[in-house]
Amino acid sequence: MSPMIDDVLDQVRGAWRFRWIALGVACVLAAAGWTAVFAMHDVYEASARIFVDTRTALKPALQGLAVEQDVNAQLNYVRQSLLAGPQLATIAKESGVLPPSATDPRRIQRILDDLSDHTVITVRNASDREDERNSGSIYSLVYRDSDRTRSLRVVKLMLSTLVNETLGGKRAESESAQRFLESQIKDYEQRLQVAEDRLADFKKQHFGLMPTEQGGYFAQLQQESDAVSKAKTSLSTALARRAELSRQLHGDVAIAGAAPMSGGPGGLRPSDTVSRIAETQARLDELLLKYPDKHPDVIAARETLEELKARRAAEIAGLRRGDPNAAATSGASSNPVYQGAALALTQADVEIAALRAELQQHESKVAELRRLLNTAPQVEAQYAQLNRDYDVNKTQYTALLQSYQKARIGEKADTAGSVRFEVVQPPTADFVPVWPPRLLLLAVIFLAAIGGGAALAYALHWLWPVVGSARSLEQLTQLPVLGVVSSGFPGADRRAARRDLLGLSTAFACLVLAFAVVLVLNQVGVRLSIGTLAHEAHAMISPVEIRLGSALTHGAQT
Repeated sequence: MSPMIDDVLDQVRGAWRFRWIALGVACVLAAAGWTAVFAMHDVYEASARIFVDTRTALKPALQGLAVEQDVNAQLNYVRQSLLAGPQLATIAKESGVLPPSATDPRRIQRILDDLSDHTVITVRNASDREDERNSGSIYSLVYRDSDRTRSLRVVKLMLSTLVNETLGGKRAESESAQRFLESQIKDYEQRLQVAEDRLADFKKQHFGLMPTEQGGYFAQLQQESDAVSKAKTSLSTALARRAELSRQLHGDVAIAGAAPMSGGPGGLRPSDTVSRIAETQARLDELLLKYPDKHPDVIAARETLEELKARRAAEIAGLRRGDPNAAATSGASSNPVYQGAALALTQADVEIAALRAELQQHESKVAELRRLLNTAPQVEAQYAQLNRDYDVNKTQYTALLQSYQKARIGEKADTAGSVRFEVVQPPTADFVPVWPPRLLLLAVIFLAAIGGGAALAYALHWLWPVVGSARSLEQLTQLPVLGVVSSGFPGADRRAARRDLLGLSTAFACLVLAFAVVLVLNQVGVRLSIGTLAHEAHAMISPVEIRLGSALTHGAQT
């Protein structure tokens, strides 16, 4: 046999001396551990899950029409408030976690801290797909308590508080926003009314000095100056045109108009002077055919012809001067060319008169604006400031009205269901406690008790060691062992060993049987509660104390 095995056997034989002590300690440890396990409070877990959908059918329809509230932020706020503050105290009172008799602030705080520590609220996205991250959230509520019914009450209260406080918080925020907007609207309405009154009074006081659609003072002055320049240019052009028309009318056109015209029936009739010259010339030609040059009739005809030609020359001279009588006597007024030139000249005169009137009007406007050079810009600046104040107030007033309407629509949308809460898992709690794992603990305590007894036996062996074999004696003394003396009564020793082993086996079997009984008790559901036992003991003792007190009182009276 190897030396290592011999050493192990020596250690076992040495520890075997304290087997009864080890078994007793194991029984005590197992009993104490099993009692502690059965005395542990059962912990039940109640849970619930709710689906929160913020993307209902109303949301796209209300895009831009209603004030968008961050429902997730409100839910996070409510979730945090459930684990601290007044909400937690309210839930603790309504669920029975905080008894009405608790008045000590430290005890109350300890109970609330314990309630918060045993509550877990988690949130996760309803969809695992990346493109549906905003499809909704699932909130999970978990609470553990020694009372299953109480744990269910706590989860129910937390679930209803989460929903009601979220919707109520949204309504409260909407109402608060509406009240604020209403006060601001009234304020800006008054400001707008004051600005309108000031603007109306200013217009009345400075009538005629207000900026027009053409612009302000300097813009009007520039426009009028440009209009004066334009009118002068147009007038110069019209004067030049009239001069040219007058020159043509009193020059070649007049001569052409005074020239003899031929025409038959219905045609144009020539002037009298021209016709008489023609008639006189024809008569002179006839006389020359009959008579000599010195004949009195020929001389008279020639003199008449010369007079008519002189008259004709005088008429042409009058036409060149623009004499209207000359135009009538010469027959030029009936000539279409002369008539067209005269009409164009008349139109030029009318145009010149109109341009002169327009120029005078613009010049008077420029002069009037120049007189207001020191007044109009100041008035315009004050008017612009009043308009600016009015526009600012009006813009703010309009924006507040729009926000108020959005808030009203948002409140109605909340009532109509813009956020949907759907209970995925109602508050439930298993009838089997989630803590402690008694079966595992009982088995571990059983094994630990056996191991603890064995460890104690081995420790006692180290405190009081013995030599269990010749080899160990040789190692201890460093001397050779010559022989080993056996027992003188081997039969009696064997019987004693069997009796001891039988007793030890019986005791260990009793321990195993106790473990089996403990397992059966665990399956039946037997629990040991120190608080319950104390309460029952107090309930049993109290009547005895009352009867004893009554007896003593009766004896004293006797």
